[in-house]
Amino acid sequence: MTESRQEQYYQLIEELIRCPNGQEPDVLEARMDLVDEKFIRTLMEVATAQAHQGNQDGAKFLIFIARELAKQLGLYPETATATSS
Repeated sequence: MTESRQEQYYQLIEELIRCPNGQEPDVLEARMDLVDEKFIRTLMEVATAQAHQGNQDGAKFLIFIARELAKQLGLYPETATATSS
C-alpha cells in the first residue's frame, strides 16, 4: 500500500523547507500532482505550528508559498483597486 496523501504533503513541505533558496519552484514543479487546495491547507497548518513553536521565519516562508500557490490555483482573491467616491 502507498503512503497517504497527507504524508506526501508533509514530505513535500519538508523538501521545500530543506531545498536551497530559489529551488522551491523546481521542487513544486516536480510534484505538481500534490499541489491542490488540501496541500495549501496543510501548508497553513504547518506554518501555524511553526509560528507557535517560535519559528517565525519558517512560518512566513510557508505562508508565502501557500499564498503564491493559492493565487496560481485561483483560490486567493485578488484585491481589486477600490475606486469608490
